[in-house]
Amino acid sequence: MITAPVGFRCPDCVNTEAAAIRTPVTVAGGSIITKPRVTYALIAINLVVFGLQYLVGINDLAEEFGMWPVGIAVGGEWWRLITSAFLHGSFLHIAFNMYVLFALGPTLERILGHGRFIILYLLAALGGSVASYVFSDVRTVSVGASGAIFGLMGALVVAGRRLRYDVRQVLILLAINVVIGFLAPGIDWRAHLGGLITGAVVAAILVYAPRRHRTLIHVTGLSAVVLALIAITMWRTLQIQEYVAPLGQLIV
Repeated sequence: MITAPVGFRCPDCVNTEAAAIRTPVTVAGGSIITKPRVTYALIAINLVVFGLQYLVGINDLAEEFGMWPVGIAVGGEWWRLITSAFLHGSFLHIAFNMYVLFALGPTLERILGHGRFIILYLLAALGGSVASYVFSDVRTVSVGASGAIFGLMGALVVAGRRLRYDVRQVLILLAINVVIGFLAPGIDWRAHLGGLITGAVVAAILVYAPRRHRTLIHVTGLSAVVLALIAITMWRTLQIQEYVAPLGQLIV
């Protein structure tokens, strides 16, 4: 027998009750966290990469790893779709993106959990790069975590609505930055919108899935997002290859 607050309990009763106690999870099914370690790790990675850019040459690394449609379609440099999201063009550029990540990341990470938050961030970054790949001039080289950052804003609006948070400040911040993206020269608004839409869709999949079928819906939904982004990328790749094919024949 095992000593209990009142009297004694048999071992089988204690083990059964312990097994019945569920570990608390977030609305998205993630583990409850206290420190947003993924957010801080992402900020650190971006800062380290920018420091490397500063030492080697901001434009040099941008040309080597930035989102360049011709390099992806003709050169097969697919990594540019992700590496471009960890590069920045100036101190102001990275300062703004890291500030928003620091401000919004911890809240989202606590809502989703570590694993789901990093999935959201990377898919939003990929969605922003794919949108830029599809709609930008093929000669354009673009960099920045803005696609992922806009994805976080879209995700926080969706998750906030689900949890009945007051998201008016996020909506105002989002609206201001969308307008700036269209008015200010040199800003890749395509990546902004691509990241925003992808982040909102991913967040909806994560926070609105019913508990009973949560894992199935998460796996199916997120896989569908990835496959859609791959399909769009392949379509654009064929389009660019057809576009530059006559140029290659002229050079030969």
